[in-house]
Amino acid sequence: MLEKTITFDRFVRGMLTVLLIAAILFVVNYLSNVLLPFFIAWLLAYMLYPIVMFVQNKLHVPGRVLAIIVTLVFVLGVIGGIVYLIIPPMIEQFEKLGELVTRYLHQTTRINNFPLAIHDWLTNNSEEIQRFFRNKEVSEAIRNAMPKVFAVITETANVIISVIASLVTLIYLFFILLDYETLSSGFIRIFPEKNRPFWRSLMDDVERQLNSYIRGQGLVALCIGILFCVGFTIIGFPMAIGLGILMGLLSLVPYVHGFGLIPIALLAGLKAADTGQNFWIILISALAVFVVVQLITDMVLTPKIMGKAMGLNPAILLLSLSVWGALLGFIGLIVALPLTTLLIAYYKRYVTKEGQEKPAIEAK
Repeated sequence: MLEKTITFDRFVRGMLTVLLIAAILFVVNYLSNVLLPFFIAWLLAYMLYPIVMFVQNKLHVPGRVLAIIVTLVFVLGVIGGIVYLIIPPMIEQFEKLGELVTRYLHQTTRINNFPLAIHDWLTNNSEEIQRFFRNKEVSEAIRNAMPKVFAVITETANVIISVIASLVTLIYLFFILLDYETLSSGFIRIFPEKNRPFWRSLMDDVERQLNSYIRGQGLVALCIGILFCVGFTIIGFPMAIGLGILMGLLSLVPYVHGFGLIPIALLAGLKAADTGQNFWIILISALAVFVVVQLITDMVLTPKIMGKAMGLNPAILLLSLSVWGALLGFIGLIVALPLTTLLIAYYKRYVTKEGQEKPAIEAK
């Protein structure tokens, strides 16, 4: 038997609420390019705010502005150190790959000057090349390929715009951190006063869930990165430290570190070509490290850390990333976790009423 009768007035209010949510999602999706720097800045501010408060209160740095600057310098220094551990070894490995390819071509073709050889070949076969490009099928293929070329140019422009947007994000980040408490509490003021206790309690639940998830997943990623560093170092794998850090960073999103198998296979082939060792032995050794770390993660780290931190299955988190990403694009990936925890908190508090049942059970 229903506790509340669904009246026409309540039905209309419910439909208006649904339409309002749909309109908000539409506007956010439409203005995603404009809102993206702000959402990224807010997410970064949420993660950096505890560090800013630690610098200001515990290290006694005078003033919020100076504390923010010290925090940003520290974070940029950490990021620079990680890049230094990953990029130079990667460049070195690519240089080795180029030397190996050049050596192989010299040994198989007996050509000493490749640019000159290419120039001579183009000169000697110019008529055949012109005849080839006059071919109707080839010209049609080129015509079809041109939109893809323009797409690459567009993506390059998007990268440049992203760099500019990153500067805007940094400005947003600074001003959000400067007045973080007021902005956080001011969010509640957009709702009618009678509804503020509802939203305040809901936001408290979301913040608690977010803090638990970020701390838990960050600790899991740190442990995974350390395990990969140790494992790759033991087997003498190329870029052991840098690759371990990369795997740890990928692990910030559950199970995404599986994409690390691609550079593992490439580096195994490079080591085999450089040292003359058997490729399969090198690859199997690296895969053994991957499997051992994965088993430790699934059987020990995730249950012990994330289970206690959130009690939320990582599959639900991956599903939320897919759903919100499909709805709102890249912004959806950023806000997926807050929105999912908001829905879960609402469901537990006002649908299943789990928090209200426990005292009644204990009273019995």
